Amino acid sequence: MLIERAGSQLLVVDAQERLAPAIADIALVEHQIGILLDAARELSVPVLVSEQYRKGLGVTLPGLMERAEGTQPIEKMEFSCFANDALRAALTSDSRCSTIICGMEAHVCVLQTAVEMRQAGLTVHVVADAVGSRHPESRQLALDRMRAAGIDVVTTEMVLFEWLRTAVAPEFKAVSKLIR
Repeated sequence: MLIERAGSQLLVVDAQERLAPAIADIALVEHQIGILLDAARELSVPVLVSEQYRKGLGVTLPGLMERAEGTQPIEKMEFSCFANDALRAALTSDSRCSTIICGMEAHVCVLQTAVEMRQAGLTVHVVADAVGSRHPESRQLALDRMRAAGIDVVTTEMVLFEWLRTAVAPEFKAVSKLIR
């Protein structure tokens, strides 16, 4: 099933200052999350941002928060965003039936969020090139496990072009520039 822009929301999981330096390929992960945030803004796709234990892991990377303008991060102590009352309420508050998930760490918070949302009957897409873990093996095993659980694993470009659907979309030029 293709991702529908009108029914989508973007969830950025725990892309925080003190966690980021330990993530393998962090420059790529941060870059891809930034592209998703820019495209979401251009296409009016709602954005949610979670922060795991802000006191210990710091705030969301400033460069990403600038691109998520108007979004207030929601702090959590639970690993799964869906286990947090405020985040669960935000994730299920309107008619958005498809959640695009990116962030850190793939094998902990991203995995637990995606699996719990899928168990609740929700449609979840995890963006493989926009999630990271400290160890590449942990990230790969998490992606494999999520696929086995029926979670759609996609790339940033898949999300963008499915949101656009056509080269005649008014936003096509602005969004396609994000990946050049």
